[in-house]
Amino acid sequence: MSASSPWRHPVSPISDAERLQRLARLRERMEAAGIGGLLLGSTESLRYFTGLVWHASERLCGALVTKDRLVYVVPGFERSRVETLPRLDAEIATWEEDEEPTALVAKLLGPKGTLALDGQLPLFLYHRLAQSLGAERLLDGAPLIASLRMRKSAAEVALIQYAMDLTLDVHRVAHAAMKPGVRASEIVSLIDSEHRKRGADDGSSFCIVSFGVATSLPHGADGDQVLKAGDLILVDTGCHIGGYCSDLTRTYTLEEPSSEIARIWNIEREAQQAVFEAARIGAPCEALDAAARRVIEAHGLGPDYRVPGLPHRAGHGLGLNIHEEPYIVRGNRTLLEPGMCFSNEPMILVPDAFGVRLEDHIVMTESGPRWFTQPSTSPTKPFG
Repeated sequence: MSASSPWRHPVSPISDAERLQRLARLRERMEAAGIGGLLLGSTESLRYFTGLVWHASERLCGALVTKDRLVYVVPGFERSRVETLPRLDAEIATWEEDEEPTALVAKLLGPKGTLALDGQLPLFLYHRLAQSLGAERLLDGAPLIASLRMRKSAAEVALIQYAMDLTLDVHRVAHAAMKPGVRASEIVSLIDSEHRKRGADDGSSFCIVSFGVATSLPHGADGDQVLKAGDLILVDTGCHIGGYCSDLTRTYTLEEPSSEIARIWNIEREAQQAVFEAARIGAPCEALDAAARRVIEAHGLGPDYRVPGLPHRAGHGLGLNIHEEPYIVRGNRTLLEPGMCFSNEPMILVPDAFGVRLEDHIVMTESGPRWFTQPSTSPTKPFG
């Protein structure tokens, strides 16, 4: 958190002690894999391990982790800014505008050893690192990082839960404001304002408000829309608290829906429940996606990704990134473990007519799955 935005939530931010534990676990895995260093870019993984938040640009600003050092790699003219930001205390190595930052990384790493790369580093840095170190010394660090970030600590789960509760309250306010004639842009503005009132890091991190046929477009339609009597409503929004995401979708009507909308809505809810019931410790992620598709196909929809039916994966992991491992998708054989957090959203799309997405999230506990938020109960009752 920045000095200009004092923490004012009833849950605690991630502590330096927890970040040091994360680095210790990272170093253990690096040593086991024979990795000499890991380069973090201006990504959420930099925040995860060090607390430093920096927006990516064409200049390398990140950190190098080795078995016994943490070194921030920073543009020279940005050093004073980095020194003022919340972060783990560590060395700062700078490079000037006429210097090659990857040469500095090579010097810090030394002439021997491999370098694992943050999976979200831009491609141009890979090419420059390959010139400075040799491509044979570069490794994909994404699986290593994901293996640590997938399992959330109690502090991370508490932040996500708080963010989810906050966004659910905002959804209720948006629901109360829905009436024929309201514009989607008005609801988007209201949702952002309500997130800000409740202390979200930067208002809404995203917001999709769709009416009628536009609900059949999974990520919303271009242009503004006006709500008409009888329209199906889809609202998908979230925020950040201490960097951690919320992400909730509700689909509903203000009056009794048509029989076809009600039918699809109930199939969607059945599929969502099937995902929850399939979420067991030790189950592969793909089994949850398969559980949703069995329900959908049993009702004559699909199969596979065909529409009317479920055109995308049934869910995604969530933490500092809104989409991260583990992905709930066919082919992902990652086994569920305690601490994993992911969405449950097997959207059903009816082309050129409407779509229904009910999105709630699950955290895996030692005894099985737990909802972060209670699912909707009917097309006219979006809040469980």
